[in-house]
Amino acid sequence: MADIEKYSEATFENIRHTNEYGQEFWYARELQQALEYSQWRRFEETIERAKTACLQSENSIEDHFANVGKMVSIGSGAQREIDDIMLSRYACYLIVMNGDPRKQIIAVGQTYFAVKTRQQELVDNYDQLTEDQKRLAIRDEIKRHNKSLAEAAQMAGVETSLDYATFQNYGYMGLYGGLKAQDIKRRKGLKKSQDILDHMGSTELAANLFRATQTDEKLRRENVQGKDAANRTHYEVGAKVRQTIAELGGTMPEDLPTPEKSVKQLAREQEKQLKK
Repeated sequence: MADIEKYSEATFENIRHTNEYGQEFWYARELQQALEYSQWRRFEETIERAKTACLQSENSIEDHFANVGKMVSIGSGAQREIDDIMLSRYACYLIVMNGDPRKQIIAVGQTYFAVKTRQQELVDNYDQLTEDQKRLAIRDEIKRHNKSLAEAAQMAGVETSLDYATFQNYGYMGLYGGLKAQDIKRRKGLKKSQDILDHMGSTELAANLFRATQTDEKLRRENVQGKDAANRTHYEVGAKVRQTIAELGGTMPEDLPTPEKSVKQLAREQEKQLKK
C-alpha cells in the first residue's frame, strides 16, 4: 500500500492537470514517460488498444481521448509542434489496463486509476451509496480540499508545521464547541497517531468538509493576512457551521457516534475487492 501511495503522489498526481471547467485530465506524452515507455510508437499501440476497450464499453472515444497539439523545445530556443492526447481518468485507466504487464509501474497504475475511477463513481452516485461508501467518498474529497486549505493558510502567513497544527485546532474548536484535536481524539478513544478524520461517520465528515472548503474560500476571497487572522477566520467558519447544525436541529459533531472501522480499513477492503 505504501508503494501505491508513493507512486500515486509522485508519478500520477503530479502530472494531473485541470482545465478551466475544473475537469481533470492527463497528457499522453507525460503519461508515456511516467509509465516508462521509451518510444511513443509503442505507447501509441497501447493507446489504440485502450480506445478499442473504450468502444467495447459503449463509451465515446472523443469524450476520453482528445487529440491536441503540443509545442516542445528542440534546442537553440526553437520549438516544434508534436501530437499529444488529453486523457480522462477513465482513458488512463484503460491505458494502464492494456499496458505492458511486466512493468512494475503499470501494476501500480492499474491499482491507482482503478481506485480513483471507483471513487469518482461513488461521488457521482452519492445518493445511492451505503454509509461506508459515503465515508470513503467524503474523506477523499477532504484530502483534496485540505491541500488547497493548507496552501491558502500558508499564503496568509501560516508557515511552520506547528503554525498549521494550531490553525487546524482553531477550526476544530469552532466546529466542536471549544474542543481541540486532542480533546476530540480523547472522546473518540483514539491514539495520538490516529487521524481524527479517518474515524468519523459521513455526517461528521461532511461538516468538516464544509468547514475546510469555506475557510479556504474566505481566506482567499478576503486576502486574510497574518497567523492570528487566519486562525480567527478558521474558528469563525467552524463556529458558523456549528450554528447552522444547531439551527437545523442536527446533532453536534462531538456527539455523533464513532464508526467501528476506520476509513483506512474500508479503503483496504475496497482495494481488495477491486483487485478481485
